Amino acid sequence: MIVSVVSMPGGTTTRTDLAGARDRLAASDFVLVDVSLPLAADRPDTAAASDARDGRDGPDAQNGRDRPDRRDGPDGQDASDVPEADGRRVVEALGLASESPAWFGMTAEPVRADFLGDRAGFVVPVVDDGRVVHVHAMATERHLVTVHRGPVVPLENLAARLGQERPADAVAVLFMLLEEALDTFRRAAVADLLAVEDLEDEMFERRRPEQVYRLARLRRRAALLHHYLLPYLQSTDEIVMRRMLSRDFPEERRRLAQEFQHTGRLVLTDIQALQDATRRAFASYSSLVSGEQNGVINRLAIVSTIFLPLTFLTGYFGMNFSYLTDEMESRAVFWLLAVALQALVLVGALYVLHRTHIWRRLRDDEGTRDP
Repeated sequence: MIVSVVSMPGGTTTRTDLAGARDRLAASDFVLVDVSLPLAADRPDTAAASDARDGRDGPDAQNGRDRPDRRDGPDGQDASDVPEADGRRVVEALGLASESPAWFGMTAEPVRADFLGDRAGFVVPVVDDGRVVHVHAMATERHLVTVHRGPVVPLENLAARLGQERPADAVAVLFMLLEEALDTFRRAAVADLLAVEDLEDEMFERRRPEQVYRLARLRRRAALLHHYLLPYLQSTDEIVMRRMLSRDFPEERRRLAQEFQHTGRLVLTDIQALQDATRRAFASYSSLVSGEQNGVINRLAIVSTIFLPLTFLTGYFGMNFSYLTDEMESRAVFWLLAVALQALVLVGALYVLHRTHIWRRLRDDEGTRDP
């Protein structure tokens, strides 16, 4: 567990423990506390439980089913595998159990925004290194507390900005956090949009089967970004609009709220543009496949035009009726009918294809597809 305390207005960041962070919360008028809980895979008790279940040698793996401290959690899990209680223990250790929402610090909590009189609680989705992380944030007039699992680079960037921008209070820092979260979605959407455009250019140069799988992954990423951002914007819009309608809402905070709403709509538009781009790229891929299939069908039609008369002649002269067997026994007749007639039909078919410019159209199509 990593506990970082940012003292304002100087923006100095220090590492401490939960007890030290609690003292700073009680003594300081303006402080930011960030708590980074370990990921489930990094927890030693989780690793031991996994070793026991998988039959590997761990600290208590001599008999994974007979561990004396095993307590069943939800869905039959070991209680040590259920990390929801960690966040609540952190809140209690910071002395915020009475003023924080009941869901604050709980794992698997969906995005939400709650206004609780003189404080507000948020579950903020943040895109970090291709994954969406939920950051719990609680703001009062005196402090801002964030809880999350694993390191989150956007929060580190926010802490670095505080010393330069020097926000006036914890609410201003909260809006900076909300804006930073939206920026992560925008950067992810723009990066994926550029990837879709590059992939579409590659398809027109040379179509390859793996391109459709890359497009599918990009389309799935766009759907996930939209899936996480839209409920978040809806929940935050509700609480922001409710506060903006209040007469005692300060003008500066009203401006911050309006900027946040405007930015949220722009980011949602970027994600929708990414979804449209992926659909357009899929349509382009389908058009290229259809064009290639049409070319194959045209070639098959040409081959059929050439060989269908030859097949007919071969079948006709292969029949055993009396005229062919009795009257056409000389070698000259054989060469005339069996060879010369088929050669004449072949030349005639090629002449027809040449006069109808089918070869030229196929050559032009091939040149357009492979410049």
